[in-house]
Amino acid sequence: MDTILWALMGIVAGACIATQAPINAQLGRNLGVPIAAAGVSFVAGAILLWTIAFIYSNVASIPINFGAPAPWTFVAGGVLGAFYVFSNIMLTPMIGAAAVMALSVAGQLVGGMFLDKIGFMGMAVREISMGRIAGAVLLVTGALMIRVL
Repeated sequence: MDTILWALMGIVAGACIATQAPINAQLGRNLGVPIAAAGVSFVAGAILLWTIAFIYSNVASIPINFGAPAPWTFVAGGVLGAFYVFSNIMLTPMIGAAAVMALSVAGQLVGGMFLDKIGFMGMAVREISMGRIAGAVLLVTGALMIRVL
């Protein structure tokens, strides 16, 4: 049952990103500066996430330990996320939401396979098997078909 719930959460998260792309693209057009839409998106998300984090921290009586993480990790995820959101804002009006999402998922899969292979940041190492390669090729082919056909 847990596996189904986690899979559904992943599907809903993907649908949220697919919906976010055209919303942010429209916001960028309305603001006149597409990168401003990325900034607005991140500020809104940051406010919500910090609110939830502080509520959770207080309810669970678990203090947020700002001294534990390596300093570079405080900005790395945000920088990568900003590039992703900005790219979606720029690409969605040009190639469409479906193509942007398909190419994004293809990039995530290929990147994820590489990160699994090297055990990035303590993740379990997972070898790149022929089945994983075949799945990646099919996904990238599907992404290209969505964009080209």
